[in-house]
Amino acid sequence: MSWLETGWRHVWLPYAQMQTAPLPMPVARTEGARIILEDGRALIDGIASWWTACHGYNHPHLRQEVARQLEAMPHVMFGGLAHEAAYKLSTRLAALMPGDLNRVFFTDSGSVAVEVAIKIAVQSRLNRGLRGRTKVLAFAGGYHGDTIGTMAVCDPEEGMHSLFAGLLPDNPVVPLPRDAASIAAFEALLAREHQSLAAIIVEPLVQGAGGMVFHEPAVLQRLRAAADHYDLTLIFDEIFTGFGRTGSMFAFEQAGVAPDIVTLSKALTGGTSPLAATIATDRLFETFLSDSPMTALMHGPTYMAHALGCAAANASLDLFETEPRLQQVAAISVQLARELEPCRELPGVKDVRVIGAIGVVQLDAIKNPAGLRQKLMAQGVWIRPFRDIVYLTPAFTISPDELSCLTRAMFKVLSGG
Repeated sequence: MSWLETGWRHVWLPYAQMQTAPLPMPVARTEGARIILEDGRALIDGIASWWTACHGYNHPHLRQEVARQLEAMPHVMFGGLAHEAAYKLSTRLAALMPGDLNRVFFTDSGSVAVEVAIKIAVQSRLNRGLRGRTKVLAFAGGYHGDTIGTMAVCDPEEGMHSLFAGLLPDNPVVPLPRDAASIAAFEALLAREHQSLAAIIVEPLVQGAGGMVFHEPAVLQRLRAAADHYDLTLIFDEIFTGFGRTGSMFAFEQAGVAPDIVTLSKALTGGTSPLAATIATDRLFETFLSDSPMTALMHGPTYMAHALGCAAANASLDLFETEPRLQQVAAISVQLARELEPCRELPGVKDVRVIGAIGVVQLDAIKNPAGLRQKLMAQGVWIRPFRDIVYLTPAFTISPDELSCLTRAMFKVLSGG
């Protein structure tokens, strides 16, 4: 009996009904933009392992730097001890941020990074003596994670989280303020409830797991103005959009505004190791400073600032500095727009849209996502449809020919071929 069949009796897969889920495909290794299966087949990866492997798989510089760190020190607790990889990374991340976004709190997953952001927003007000401002304004279609606090700032109609409605804190959720009606609803809610609010949270430019829904930079400008007017902490969740995915290093750069907190993960380590970061302004950080331990941020994951993850993240930043990643994203964007456009004429296609290295074909409905995935695999590609979309978020290092294989496979399968 193979390791897959033996282990199948014990694993619990993500986002899967285990009674009906098929056996997953066993992977032997990865290289570049390809996943090599144990049976020898190679699949071109269209989603970069849930949007993480921005430099492709097994980049030699990432591998070298993680190996170097592993030999010296794989991990050491971050409470009372320090290591160079984390302190170097925090300095580099702060240098990439605008304004006074200078304080980096490391965690081990994107969901926890958002949890920490919410805690900072709420506790900063408590530390200033402001009571009752504990809610976070979120948006329809938004997704920020699967932990309790993050589920409470996701779209409440989201299927993954609706079962937990009685458990979750009650936060207001409105449509993104993008047209006259939604702007009016947004402004009315703020006028009515701002005294209970601590923060606003949004995914800049693209609501990822909510269906790859795009919005204009003007939305972020509108949120910044509202946060300033009502003294709210503005949180930009760049876990998906950060590190070049939308065409700029961070999506919010395209709006010319800065948040008070930004959350990062996924491509932070180039898909090599779990790591996340919550970056806050000096102004927020200073509200935690006093002679009393009660004003401190009492949070500390066991693997906070994991040394291997920090080494990988530093190596990833090296590659953004030394290899033409944003130019590659620009070229991918042009190619995606050109090669996905013919899908617009197919039956059942509702929309085709592209931003940066994100290409989306939205359908009227997808009745059998698993079956559609199998058809795509038969074309030699790994693409994971969800909701009503088939989408591509490839590695930035993917070759034009490999990208064309992905777009051709999408067109062929969606056209019934």
